[in-house]
Amino acid sequence: MSNTTKYPFYIKLAFTLISILSISYIICIGKDVLIPVLMAFMFAVLLLPASDFFSKKLHFPHVLSVAVTVLLFVLLIVALLTFLSYEISDIANDYDRIKKNIDLFITDIQGYIRTTFDLSLWEQKQYLQNVKQDSMKGGGKVLGTTLISLTDVLADLTLIPIYTFLILLYKTHFILFFAKLVDKKHHAKLKEILSQVKVAINNYIVGLIIETIVVAVLTALGLYILGVKYFIFLGIVTGILNLIPYIGILIAGIITVLSSLTATPDISIMLGIVVINIIVQIIDNNILVPMIINTKVEINAFVSIIGIIIGGGIAGISGMFLAIPLLAILKIIFDRIESLEPWGYLMGDNMPKTFVWRYADPSARTRPSIIFYDDDTIDNKDEEQPPITPIE
Repeated sequence: MSNTTKYPFYIKLAFTLISILSISYIICIGKDVLIPVLMAFMFAVLLLPASDFFSKKLHFPHVLSVAVTVLLFVLLIVALLTFLSYEISDIANDYDRIKKNIDLFITDIQGYIRTTFDLSLWEQKQYLQNVKQDSMKGGGKVLGTTLISLTDVLADLTLIPIYTFLILLYKTHFILFFAKLVDKKHHAKLKEILSQVKVAINNYIVGLIIETIVVAVLTALGLYILGVKYFIFLGIVTGILNLIPYIGILIAGIITVLSSLTATPDISIMLGIVVINIIVQIIDNNILVPMIINTKVEINAFVSIIGIIIGGGIAGISGMFLAIPLLAILKIIFDRIESLEPWGYLMGDNMPKTFVWRYADPSARTRPSIIFYDDDTIDNKDEEQPPITPIE
């Protein structure tokens, strides 16, 4: 006798929505702990092949293979940060020249505003003074918030490598936990889910790395053609900031424009930088993202945008970065659980080309069944088909 209880659709829908809201609430109130753990989980999945290489190919002890893998990863990040810090110090040495060029640029802008909008220099300075006073009033609060944020970032940078090491070290322990949590008859499905999650996250992060490198190279090449100083540094910064959805490329553009003032206040150079950023973004959004990213995670754009906005609201930039891989994990789970399969379909991007209502009983028009088709599906015209009514 089966002990499975079948609930009506509205009860299952309520349970699903309550579960999603509960998980979101838990992430929201525990984000300070969970976000570093989730970031470490993603890095652990990325580093898993390297750990397996040291363990299985070079026959390192398990603890040593994990330690070497994480250490090499940390050294790579430190090397990148060291290079960026040296470049930043070089830009800081040009502070006087940047300040002079900014003053010349502001003078040109003020002259343009005076000619175009008939605003005197005194009126412009008065407006800037008012803005400066308003900014100073909230300066203390902003400074305090910034210091707290920097402290949190430094704490996360310390914890993430530790978490990554522990996740890789206790990988088998966690898998056994999931195996004990799930009934043995579902172990095959559990193994498939874990395998697909690993592949999806690994491919997604590798895709992001490739996208970052391509954006950095294209930006650096464009800036080199324009004759912008520090073009390599600015290309790398643009590639890294491009990982932040929506606002990253804007921040990179502002940094690039300010850095260009080390050489000249020529407005044509600044316009050239803006044009290069726009061209790189067009290439990124229309070629790189569909070819590299969207093929790795089958999440449609509508769900992606909503997920990124919610992730940003919950955990800021880290939440925006984690939104897509978490959605990919949810889709993998939903696709393999029968009661949640419609939600997995909703998140996917494989839309049918044709949508019709097919009636199971031609005489019973009040009880239709829904059939989804591709254009090539209905190709046997000789076979008798029940009446099909296209949706209006």
